Amino acid sequence: MTSKNDMGSSVPLEIAPAENKEETKFRPSLRLIDATMLVAGSMIGSGIFIVSADIVRQTGSSGWLMVIWAIAGFMTLIAALSYGELSSMFPKAGGMYIYLKEAYGSLVSFLYGWSFFTVIQTATIAAVGVAFAKFTAYIFPSVSEDLVLFDLGFLLVSPAQVLSIVVIFVLTYVNTLGVNNAKWVQTIITLAKIGSLAALVVFGLFHLDSSVWAANWASGSSWDLHRLNIDGTIETYTTMAAFGAVAAAMVGSIFSSDSWHNVAFIAGEVKNPKRNVALSLALGTIIVTVLYILTNIMYTGVLTLQEMASAEKDRVAVTASQVIFGSSGTAIIAIMIMVSTFGCNNGLIMAGARVYYSMAKDGLFFKKVGVLSSRAVPAIALWLQAVIASLWCLSGRYGDLLDMISFVVVIFYMLTIVGIFILRKKRPDLPRPYKAFGFPILPIVYILMGLSFCILLIIYKPNYTWPGLIITCSGIPIYYLIAKKQLDD
Repeated sequence: MTSKNDMGSSVPLEIAPAENKEETKFRPSLRLIDATMLVAGSMIGSGIFIVSADIVRQTGSSGWLMVIWAIAGFMTLIAALSYGELSSMFPKAGGMYIYLKEAYGSLVSFLYGWSFFTVIQTATIAAVGVAFAKFTAYIFPSVSEDLVLFDLGFLLVSPAQVLSIVVIFVLTYVNTLGVNNAKWVQTIITLAKIGSLAALVVFGLFHLDSSVWAANWASGSSWDLHRLNIDGTIETYTTMAAFGAVAAAMVGSIFSSDSWHNVAFIAGEVKNPKRNVALSLALGTIIVTVLYILTNIMYTGVLTLQEMASAEKDRVAVTASQVIFGSSGTAIIAIMIMVSTFGCNNGLIMAGARVYYSMAKDGLFFKKVGVLSSRAVPAIALWLQAVIASLWCLSGRYGDLLDMISFVVVIFYMLTIVGIFILRKKRPDLPRPYKAFGFPILPIVYILMGLSFCILLIIYKPNYTWPGLIITCSGIPIYYLIAKKQLDD
């Protein structure tokens, strides 16, 4: 079926789903606590332990450090509360891919799925896996990223990269055994890392240095926005450059708060999804946002801004832990981050495969990816994801790409929230067990904040924008090739 666009050419309106004879269906196994732990566990990786260093360098003040984290938390919470309506309307595997398809059609949803598969999810899995390996090296130096295990001429492979790939494949295997195995890994590890992060905050506040606190929160200077270099020198901003610095600083906080929507990808496996997916989104994002803000308050009580800005390899939490726990501090944080990243990757791996499964069911991905195994999981999708994530581990370029893709991620978030308005007009009779909190004010606030973030990055940090757009737009010709094949068939 085709229609004429404004240029007079024919474009596919809908693509026929690929035929699939599989009989196995998803099994609703996740309780509210499991869904909430998936949200929180997917959000808490290594970012909270690292990115505050760059935020301090960009903003130069404790007040703006807190503002950056608060803005990211506020945006995440608004988005989560808004997504609750969509998840209650479409309680099935696929999450954002499904919401975008329902609101805009197959092209937009495919572009999301394409960028999700090529970079957003797979490169994030790689980055979190390598973070696990990097901090394992504090306990076992033989897996350091600074060592060379294989020299292939065109590629140097470190023990850290190999360990990260092993972890990805182990967690993928666990997920192929069924959602029950994966959920217990996720719930237990997430509870452990929430507890350990809360404990770090408590111990840090007990060791609060009043002189450090007073210096960081001195009246006037605590809200002086400027660049603080590693060597201690200060650079002042023009008014407009200051906005660009805030946007650049937010890249780290947004990345650290990302993946909150992973539970929506596995809605078909959540018990009472029309209620529990929306509730878990709210609970999970609130828990993490509060923890993130408290952790940064703790940082400003034990470290000077200069110590934060110049932390070795940006590992602020390691520096803070050394102040709190002495010589054992490094090992304590290393173990915390190992637990945190292990659980985070389990959630990312579990959720990501459901998107490719949904794409395949629509005929927009390899047909076999849309088949469930006898254990009711998309096993082929899981293993394909593991292979791509492993290639990113070997490339070493995942970190740069994640910075570049943040712009596109926020665009897709905005499009999804705009989709709430579209679907209320387009499908007003569709049951909505939960409606977006604060509609239409809060969704509009998110859209305006997201637009401001994206516009500032375009103006002041273009390198954070165009690579992500190129990756996303490269999916357009692929979509039309698939569409043509579907029509020819």
